Amino acid sequence: ASLPEEKPNEKRKYKCNVCGKFFSYKSSLKIHLRIHTGEKPYKCLECGKSFIRSDLLASHQRIHTGEKPYQCPECEKRFAEKSKLTNHYRIHTGERPYRCGQCDKRFVRAHHLVKHQSSVHQAGAKLYSCRECGQSFGHAQAFLSHQASHANGKRHQRCTECLKTFARRKYLLEHQRMHTGENPYTCPHCGKHFRYKQSLKQHLRMHREQPPPAPAVPPSLPGASSLEKDPLFETNPPSGT
Repeated sequence: ASLPEEKPNEKRKYKCNVCGKFFSYKSSLKIHLRIHTGEKPYKCLECGKSFIRSDLLASHQRIHTGEKPYQCPECEKRFAEKSKLTNHYRIHTGERPYRCGQCDKRFVRAHHLVKHQSSVHQAGAKLYSCRECGQSFGHAQAFLSHQASHANGKRHQRCTECLKTFARRKYLLEHQRMHTGENPYTCPHCGKHFRYKQSLKQHLRMHREQPPPAPAVPPSLPGASSLEKDPLFETNPPSGT
């Protein structure tokens, strides 16, 4: 079974006696405890690898079957895991949800932010500071988890068509083009339309990478073809110089 969705405002009354973490559902706590006990009841029959949850096993088994059920609506690329589709889709939308607390630079993936902070900013205590509430963290992973808690509680922009929510109005407007069919970005070379600016940029690279057209061959001199067919020309060709 997969973990039930933990709702931000719901009372969490089930506590893990090992690490002190709270959960809204008893089933969530039961699955979480497997992290501490090492229990992995779901085993892959192909390679013997085991997992703590059935959905993790199902996702893993696609490695063996080659199944890729998650398709990008923009470029039709397919993925075996929904999380990989989510990360990929940000290439089209330009969304960068992971923000550095030191310099405000944003990233598509969490591990890109961690790498940036460890290589660019000096190491030290309480290096990662949250711009939302001012709380500081000494470890990047704790900082990322904290930022996610803010994001989960601040997705106020809601799509009236499918009820999906977004942290910023910009992302909502881009999403709504899926429902309206609007493609506001046009290629100046071929006239093709795109839903996202980033998709147009990727398309323009294709034009830049195409080889230039071959130069036009000049037409033959008038009468040259008829001269070559003349029997006299064939029997007495012009001598070379």
